[in-house]
Amino acid sequence: MRALEAGRYLIRAANDGITAVISPRGRIVNRLPQFRPGVLRAEVRPMTGLTPYARVGNYPVVCGALGLLAVAAWRRRRGG
Repeated sequence: MRALEAGRYLIRAANDGITAVISPRGRIVNRLPQFRPGVLRAEVRPMTGLTPYARVGNYPVVCGALGLLAVAAWRRRRGG
């Protein structure tokens, strides 16, 4: 999901053996077997620009939730 959010390749390397390269579309390009030492090779292209999520973040969701809370509070006070 992080690769999709950012619209960029995700390179993951961890001590638990989960090592992989994930494309901007969320597909696994290459990976190593878990808990086995090895060298992972993959071609990764640099990307430019920002995705819509990277530009605005969570602001639309937070504003929408606050708007719904305001409407609910207003209706409760009104008795409706």
